[in-house]
Amino acid sequence: MVVSKIKNMMITEQDLALDTICHFLEEHNQLWEKQKESHRDASVKKLLEFLSLDPKQAADKAVLFHLYGLILRECPSEEQVQCHLASLLELSHQHSSQREGIALAVGLASTKHLQEVWALLEHLGRTKFLRSAAVSPDNQDEILKSSFLSAAILLTRSLRDEHGAQRYKFTQIPALVQCLLGILQKEPNFLTTFSRQKVILVIVGLSNLRPRLTPLLKSQVLKTCLHSVYKLPSTEALKSGSPSLERAPDVMVLYKKTIRALDLLLQNFISENPSMDEVCFLLQHTEHWLKSNKSHERGRAVQSIFLLLQYVVDSLKLAEEAMPSMLGHQIGLLTLLWRDKDESTQQRSHQCVFLLMQLVFQQKGKLEESTQWNKMMHFEINKSREWEENLYHIVKAFKKDLTVAQHTQLILTLVHNLGGCNYLRCDLAAQLLLMMCEEPGFRKEQVAELFQGLFQELPNIRSRSIQRTISKATMALGIQHTQEVVEVVLSLCHPSERWILLLWKALATNYHLSRDVITLLYIKLKLRPPRKLLQAKYQAHLVSLMALSTIYELLYTPEYRNTVRWAFAGILLGLLTELYYLLEMGLVQGIFDYQEDNIASKPLGPCRTCLEALKGLFWTNQYWEVFADLKLTQGWELFGKLETFTRGVTLLARAMAHYNCEVKAVLGQALISLKSTEERDNIVGICIITEFLNSPDAFQHMSRKVMDNSLSIGLSNRNRTVRALSLKGLGSTLMHPNKVTLLRSKLMELLDNFLQPEFKDPVGLMEIMGHLLHCLGVQSIGTLSFKIAQHLLSLFTDERAKVREYAIFLFGDVIHYGGKKFHQSLKILAFQAAVPLLFHMADPCPEVAMKAKFTFLRCAILLKWEFRKELFSKLAWGQGLGAANDIFIYMIESNYGNYQQFLSQALMYLDSPHKTLKGAAMRFIGALLQDYFTDLCFYLTKDDVTILKNYLEALSHDTDSRTRRFYLNHWDDVVELSHYVMS
Repeated sequence: MVVSKIKNMMITEQDLALDTICHFLEEHNQLWEKQKESHRDASVKKLLEFLSLDPKQAADKAVLFHLYGLILRECPSEEQVQCHLASLLELSHQHSSQREGIALAVGLASTKHLQEVWALLEHLGRTKFLRSAAVSPDNQDEILKSSFLSAAILLTRSLRDEHGAQRYKFTQIPALVQCLLGILQKEPNFLTTFSRQKVILVIVGLSNLRPRLTPLLKSQVLKTCLHSVYKLPSTEALKSGSPSLERAPDVMVLYKKTIRALDLLLQNFISENPSMDEVCFLLQHTEHWLKSNKSHERGRAVQSIFLLLQYVVDSLKLAEEAMPSMLGHQIGLLTLLWRDKDESTQQRSHQCVFLLMQLVFQQKGKLEESTQWNKMMHFEINKSREWEENLYHIVKAFKKDLTVAQHTQLILTLVHNLGGCNYLRCDLAAQLLLMMCEEPGFRKEQVAELFQGLFQELPNIRSRSIQRTISKATMALGIQHTQEVVEVVLSLCHPSERWILLLWKALATNYHLSRDVITLLYIKLKLRPPRKLLQAKYQAHLVSLMALSTIYELLYTPEYRNTVRWAFAGILLGLLTELYYLLEMGLVQGIFDYQEDNIASKPLGPCRTCLEALKGLFWTNQYWEVFADLKLTQGWELFGKLETFTRGVTLLARAMAHYNCEVKAVLGQALISLKSTEERDNIVGICIITEFLNSPDAFQHMSRKVMDNSLSIGLSNRNRTVRALSLKGLGSTLMHPNKVTLLRSKLMELLDNFLQPEFKDPVGLMEIMGHLLHCLGVQSIGTLSFKIAQHLLSLFTDERAKVREYAIFLFGDVIHYGGKKFHQSLKILAFQAAVPLLFHMADPCPEVAMKAKFTFLRCAILLKWEFRKELFSKLAWGQGLGAANDIFIYMIESNYGNYQQFLSQALMYLDSPHKTLKGAAMRFIGALLQDYFTDLCFYLTKDDVTILKNYLEALSHDTDSRTRRFYLNHWDDVVELSHYVMS
């Protein structure tokens, strides 16, 4: 009856009735605030009587609000509804009864005027609520917020019950949702009201209306709601730490209802779009919380996921077969929680993975497989043996049932969790990764992504045990897909990067794998592109240059030491031909800028890198004598130019032959190179073969027939150098032994001329004799070596620098080629030459000084001194008095007790016309007196001391200030020495 009377009212009557009720409610509220007593208005009573209602009901505000809502609902004018609805919402929201009444009236009005109600609520949320909420969270804001929520709840309920609501498109939904999220974001981080629950439930209701929430807005809803709920303190902290307010609900009741609201939101979203894509979309927003450092946050996220997945499995049928790759990532995150410190999180994460795999089986129609999977998912984590066995089966199941893309995402998730702070999680990630890499059938297409991810994560991995596990995984993958692994690791970065070396080292833990790695690098090295691709902008991406740089780095990696030794010959020929190729291409920039004695320095250009790799091949494989030979004769510099390259290879091969450095393997490789279609291979090969023919062991490794055939082939080569060297090889004494007698007789004839006093061209003669010595080296020159060396020793003090230079250098060759039978005799001469050679390192002529260092080292090697390698380092790179003192110590300590001979040789140089040589002699004698005084007392005779005193007395009259200073500094030492020896 009331409704029919309202419908029959005119518009003006409706306006009057609404104004009367609104005025009464506003006046009544003011009086209630002041006096807390009721107020009856005659106009309201008349309205109630008109509508056949009891006038006494004017005291009941709920009746008036209900009546206001009914009249609004029946208003035919939109403007009328908007005006009176706005007046209603302007009423005070302070008391709960008032807020409930307003919400009731709004709800009734919305049943016929939904658009107007919606627009007004949106305006309220966007202006009055958000504006006042931004000022300060005072009591007025709380009242307004509560009213807004109450109205929104009634509105969504009304729309839910209205069957025709789905026909409408509510364009205001996004703005209203934003208002609700604004409320949620300003909620305090504790629980005292149901506001969180209400906001989430309203959003659930709104999400069911058309149009559906966009993915972007849905994502924002998920982020805000999850943060608001998961970020709450732990339940223990909530119980003890929440503010105590009057009439506040029980905090655990609030917590459970809030959590339930969040679960309903997730279930509502998946119900709207029941697909695997939507499952992954929802789980994606929990990732941050699964990785949280706080146990209760991880636990809440896992619990939500479990309830969501349980709901999907039990209540929904996913729409279509979809296999999003992100599923593998989410399975990985949940799997890593199997070692969580909270036991309930462990169990729930197991169940979550099980439920996800159930969905996978449903999608694939493999429901029978879920039974066995269910058994695997219920093993006990604390039983290590069962744990490992089941992990192995689970890894196999992942590989079998996930798509390649999903399995790859799972692997990458494990990789990206290797370097975190949680050791248990990192260790589990490493174990699972190792099992996956060891599992046969690892797909090639996954290799690149795995290593790219692993390389990024390596700097974050601090645990040694996890690093070892990663090395095992790398090795396992390298064994399965060697070529793919090498190619990927090559492409990641420059080989000098610290972290990339960890991967190369891992590939060396298996000896057969390390051989395959080196072989592949050798093959990549030979992929030499044309000149146009060697421009600066392409160089960094060329596989051949990356392989070259990698070989250079691995030479100095201890894990590859044995493998490099195994591949020595191939690497040597590969580097030599690569260097020749780079010189041909003109890539010589910076080749002479690199400081090899600076440890921090790195070769920059490819040509320099190749040259340093060539040096490193000998130095790191204990063939330092070969390296030293070329260093002290400046032979390495010959490799820097095409014009001198073949001379450099010749000197290198000569040194290798003398020190028996991998002659068999290198000779075999050189013969292969001589048959190559590449001209540069032919050049390198013939240079080595020709020199190796001077090795006494050459025919032990290769028959004369094979050698003759190979050299004969070289005679028809299109390259002139190859033809010339082939002819030289065919004419060697090893190929024609009958030449030996002729060359020896010629050498004896030259020696007779050499021994003649005042021979006019000793330098030219020594040059010819050196050539003959080299030709006869393998056959030995017999007693001639001793005679030549003796005469050369006397030329060390010649006044002509060129004569000293050639004499010292040829002396080194003579003791080098003298033959084993005459080693003892040559050792005597080498010992006699030691002190003069030491002094001539200070020769005023730089060429003489360099040759003195070279021959001094050859004497040390022949005499088998201690610290020979250290001695070479000082000779090659040492500078100043510190290096000179070290050389002095190495020499004296290696010849303990031979002080008399050293002293007598040194005294002779006190008469040298060259100040530098005389100074070297004084320093030597002074060092003996200072550092070995006690030993001199024991080993010197009276005659020795007398000679020493005579030499020093003669220096007392010298006009040179340094000489007199030497006399004054050491005369007392000599007197004291004389006293001890004479007594």
